[in-house]
Amino acid sequence: VQLQASGGGLMQAGGSLTLSCVARGGSLSHHAIGWFRQTPGKERELVSSISSGGGSTTYADSARGRFIISRDNNKNTVWLRMDSLKPEDAAVYYCGADDVSYYSDTYVPVLEYEFEEWGQGTLVTVSS
Repeated sequence: VQLQASGGGLMQAGGSLTLSCVARGGSLSHHAIGWFRQTPGKERELVSSISSGGGSTTYADSARGRFIISRDNNKNTVWLRMDSLKPEDAAVYYCGADDVSYYSDTYVPVLEYEFEEWGQGTLVTVSS
């Protein structure tokens, strides 16, 4: 599958944004999806991840309680809703897909190398 991330933009601190990750050229139903973010000079870090079935999720400590990951396999789309944005949330956000056809649909990958396909990234800027 090919992933396309969108929804980034400029937001004031305290505001909300919803990122979308759309799959084209295939179905997402056998893929767990992760949202990562990266700032200049730093490694890509996991923000949140969701199982292929949608029933299991995980969040980085920095995202827990403020961000919600969700998916609709019929729409081939995964969302990351980000509330109470902070300046430190500013980054390029990437979605990645991990083919879990041979795993449980509750498996939630968390390591970058587990994801085989990546979207192009969408920039989130948060002003203080």
